[in-house]
Amino acid sequence: MNDLSRRVLPPGDEDEPSRPRGRTSGPFGVLDIGTTKIVCIIGRIESDGSTRVLGFGWQRGRGVRGGGIIDIEAAERAIRAAVGQAENEADLRLRTVTVNLSCGQPESRLFNVQWPVGGRAVAESDVRRVLLEGRARAASEGRDIIHALPLSFSADDAQGVADPRGLHCETLSGRLHVVDALKTALATLGATVARCDLEVTEMVSAPMAAGMATLVEDERQLGATVIDMGGGTTGMAVFAEGQLLHTAQLPVGGAHVTNDIARVLSTPVAHAERLKTLFGSAHGSPEDEREMLPVPLVGEEEHQIAKVPRSMVVNIIKPRLEETFELVKERLEGSGLGRAAGARVVLTGGASQLSGARETAARILGRQVRQGRPAPARGLPDSASGPAFATAVGLLAWAGGNGRQLVDIDIDADRPRSVFRRVVNFLRERV
Repeated sequence: MNDLSRRVLPPGDEDEPSRPRGRTSGPFGVLDIGTTKIVCIIGRIESDGSTRVLGFGWQRGRGVRGGGIIDIEAAERAIRAAVGQAENEADLRLRTVTVNLSCGQPESRLFNVQWPVGGRAVAESDVRRVLLEGRARAASEGRDIIHALPLSFSADDAQGVADPRGLHCETLSGRLHVVDALKTALATLGATVARCDLEVTEMVSAPMAAGMATLVEDERQLGATVIDMGGGTTGMAVFAEGQLLHTAQLPVGGAHVTNDIARVLSTPVAHAERLKTLFGSAHGSPEDEREMLPVPLVGEEEHQIAKVPRSMVVNIIKPRLEETFELVKERLEGSGLGRAAGARVVLTGGASQLSGARETAARILGRQVRQGRPAPARGLPDSASGPAFATAVGLLAWAGGNGRQLVDIDIDADRPRSVFRRVVNFLRERV
């Protein structure tokens, strides 16, 4: 898992449409491993640069809790089933997949790195040095770096440079966004996927993927916060000036709301989920006291059904949602990016569809809130066009080459081994 996400690719030319970068040709697969569902999509880049979905499969989540694998065998069965559905539809066999990062307590940090150039033109090796130095500073025992995303470069007083190569300067500075996670959780995830005869080629931050799928260009430029409300976790991502500036993950999600209902009403989890889906809301109404809902009790005979007012369900859901958005607000304020995040919040993920979630978020966060649905992809079934599939669609966009920053620079390129070659390269870069 140490080699994941170590290639950074170029910004698209805004003046002319181009083929998505990072993938050349041929089908590719993505895998969204979540607490409540596991999704596999197989896509291909068409000649016009658009993405076409060749195969789609999904299964109810098993063996996953809070975004992490807790039962390898159960997770393997669910992954195999989802991948098998997509492979059968696409009529091909996947060997590699791009996978979402939701496990391992991911953390997000920003670094500023300087590298002396000495007045000559910036070379690819200089850019590589800046990226490697950022990774070295971010390295932490027991954690692996998933993303080292260059946000911008400065060549002396020229700031906001996307690609500094060829510019003459004394000092090259780079601002990097690094996302890492626990090695042990990543190793378990990699082992689980390997048991399905697949190799993880890359991992992508889940809230970043959700943002790629749901934000419009103006939101990415002016500043917006994406809140991806999944079953086991709630992810957040701050975008501004077209870049991902911050991500965070909270250990609460839609499954916690379901468990709250099941616990308070002493009803099976399956029925609690039904109550939440059909009658759940974070906002009450005068009719809630009069509307009585049937609630089968745990361990009782099937005909032993209690009746509770809908207001009771609302009063269970409301504080959990308020707690979730209070945690988001706390993380957002702690990041120091409140102003950069703009006045816009986009809610997505399956749990965001709960009635009243949008209004509750607007009240607590003090921002404009809209519901985010993934941009349509050719060949994707209508059933996968809702907020619950935002992360999977974002993974497809990333794997197709969108959202990457720099021209294909391999920052782990092999170093010359001979002393002579090292001296030659040193002189070439300095003279």
